[in-house]
Amino acid sequence: MLRQIAVLISLLATPLAAQDKGFSLQVPQSLSETGFIKHLLPRFSLKTGIRITPKSEGADAAFGPSGTPVFREGATLWHLSNTGAPHTDGFRAWLLSDIGKRTIESFAPNGTPLFSAELAPTATAEPVVLTGDAVLGETVSLQRCGRCHVVNDSNRMKAIGSTPSFALLRSFPDWQERFETFFLRKPHPAFTQVAEVTEPFAANLPSPIAPIEVTLEEITAIVGFVASIKAADLGAPIQSQ
Repeated sequence: MLRQIAVLISLLATPLAAQDKGFSLQVPQSLSETGFIKHLLPRFSLKTGIRITPKSEGADAAFGPSGTPVFREGATLWHLSNTGAPHTDGFRAWLLSDIGKRTIESFAPNGTPLFSAELAPTATAEPVVLTGDAVLGETVSLQRCGRCHVVNDSNRMKAIGSTPSFALLRSFPDWQERFETFFLRKPHPAFTQVAEVTEPFAANLPSPIAPIEVTLEEITAIVGFVASIKAADLGAPIQSQ
């Protein structure tokens, strides 16, 4: 008899326990209209067995502008706040877990994810503004660099064939740094003087050729000129068969 009573009590208690394993969630209309909530909540319930009931107000937890940041929708950072009701902390932890993040970012109704688990805004690199005088830079390049490098078509037959052209150097990812610091790169230090920057040549190590003398303003102008020219097309990388 006692065993039968215990079984009956357990059968009666089971629906009640299951009914208690859940909480309500306030969802703003703008978020609900995306369809994201219908994607998110069932997946949480499937993993945890905890049911979440969306409400327009007066809920145990809420998505909104305050609380713990949990996901991003474009420039909008969505937060989760709660009243301390059971299971709400577990929902927050799930949203911030690896599986929760994957669930958030897998919502892509048009093939493009609408939400991101990355809470920090994506940093945008500020474009580099080159202020050098390109016209002056072309003139200085021909006068100072044209003895070795092909600067443009006007000195194509006057340069040294073994040195890279300006168009080729322009194709390098670090072209700007190369031109800004060319006087530090071999073989330039042996014959280049930058006013108020480089030390005079040592008496026992004179320049092997007629020295190149430039100013920082002229180097800036050279960089401005190089920025304006078209990079050489090197073609597709060679692929071995």
